[in-house]
Amino acid sequence: MARSGWAEATDSAGACPAGEIVFAGLASGPVPPTLQRGTWRCALLNQASDYSIYRQVVSQLMQGEEQLPSLPALTLDIRRALSDERVGLAALVRLIGRDPALSALLMKHACCALYRHAQAPRTLQEVIVLLGLAEVDRITMLHSIKSLFTLQSPAHKRLFVEVWQRLAFKAGTCAQLARLLGQVAPEHALLASLLSEVGTLAVLSAFKDEAAIPSSELYYKLCREYSKSLGVIVLKKWAVDEEYIEVIRQAGNWGFSAGHGLLLVDLINLALFHAIKQQNSLAGLPPLAELAAYRKLLPPLNGVSAEGELALVVEHQADIQVIAATLL
Repeated sequence: MARSGWAEATDSAGACPAGEIVFAGLASGPVPPTLQRGTWRCALLNQASDYSIYRQVVSQLMQGEEQLPSLPALTLDIRRALSDERVGLAALVRLIGRDPALSALLMKHACCALYRHAQAPRTLQEVIVLLGLAEVDRITMLHSIKSLFTLQSPAHKRLFVEVWQRLAFKAGTCAQLARLLGQVAPEHALLASLLSEVGTLAVLSAFKDEAAIPSSELYYKLCREYSKSLGVIVLKKWAVDEEYIEVIRQAGNWGFSAGHGLLLVDLINLALFHAIKQQNSLAGLPPLAELAAYRKLLPPLNGVSAEGELALVVEHQADIQVIAATLL
């Protein structure tokens, strides 16, 4: 159980009586011999103090929208050009070519498991034709998301890499499920999965100018408190479709169900369930069969593995990893 679930039993003077600890309101027991009473209490108090400081940092970010990341000017130019029927293919190639990293990412996506073609594209023009304008727009957004939130100091970067790897696995799972289940375009599911985590990344960005950053444990606690609100604020600032904003609101709401067909938010929640389970097999998740999204699946697509995971996810791990690798 996370340390945030620990509490102390204290006497009137604030000391721990007889070396007892109350564990999240459950049965108390003796303090392990290796933990001194004062050390244990100080550690808990220090953690509470640290969390209070980190909360102030994130709260300040929420109160100043101008501090939240904006899409780069080139990204906006590319997205405007993609939606303008008067802009020809040659002009698009020149515009996108101004961002070598984006050009490389488009090529990487065009050659990945989502697109099965006998001959891989060799030029940026061939890539754009293969992917289509809508998919180029989505990948441009993916590129911007990662570049906006990447932090450079070793401590920041270590936490970012940990977070991004989880997000990439979740997005790969979401895209592969979309491909197998056929209700949502895989590329659409991939982008929606990442956009649903913008708030998670925004929480991390709150510490870009701070000397100290929270531990993984405190970071995820901050995310549980702030990521949804921050995500909605950021996506509204970016003027993305309302569908993506609604996904943020319902992500992790295991009982949410809208209609009988499999929707984008259902894929997001199935992917989120498996991403959490992969990161922490002991996480307090409900059984897969209790998810509203799972109940929409029909045999043979609803098989469950011995570990309580969707058999489709287990059987297609290789494809999921290939898709996730395009985001790393």
